[in-house]
Amino acid sequence: MLMVGDVIVHTDVVTEFFCCDIEKCKGRCCEEGDAGAPVTLEEIAYIEKQLDKLWPDLNAQAQAVIDKQGVAYTDPEGELVTSIIGSCDCCFRGQKGCLLSQRPISCHLYPIREKKMGTLTGLNYHRWDICKDAVILGTERGLRVYQFLKEPLIRRFGEAWYQELEQVVCELKSQGYIK
Repeated sequence: MLMVGDVIVHTDVVTEFFCCDIEKCKGRCCEEGDAGAPVTLEEIAYIEKQLDKLWPDLNAQAQAVIDKQGVAYTDPEGELVTSIIGSCDCCFRGQKGCLLSQRPISCHLYPIREKKMGTLTGLNYHRWDICKDAVILGTERGLRVYQFLKEPLIRRFGEAWYQELEQVVCELKSQGYIK
């Protein structure tokens, strides 16, 4: 585990390779799983503000779900998550990807999952078999999880935090802990 500011970063985030290969997976992470994407109250409000504009692009099943329960619900673990069709398909997934003009941070950060731990935040690399092509492409390109997710990590934690993460990684490389 690495400590960057008040964020605990699992070592896998800086050692494992990853680069989404959307051509191969077709965004299956938005279709599969047992709950919607984790969202904050602010993100729910933002989605609700976009809803009138999005409504014509939502399929009938998504519209029915949103009419019944809203844009989000509380999952069995007590987390607020985006509404889903059936047991897995995100209501906001369109033919060409996410319909939201700004995806929830949990979607933007994937395959990193964020977990609150008291006053600290933990970042873990979530491995999923549907992302095997992303691991292959990341390995081919020499792109680590944190490098692939530079933009969303900066969006979530800020430029200074990301620079500190890069400094920690450089230090670990110089000491031979990361190749």
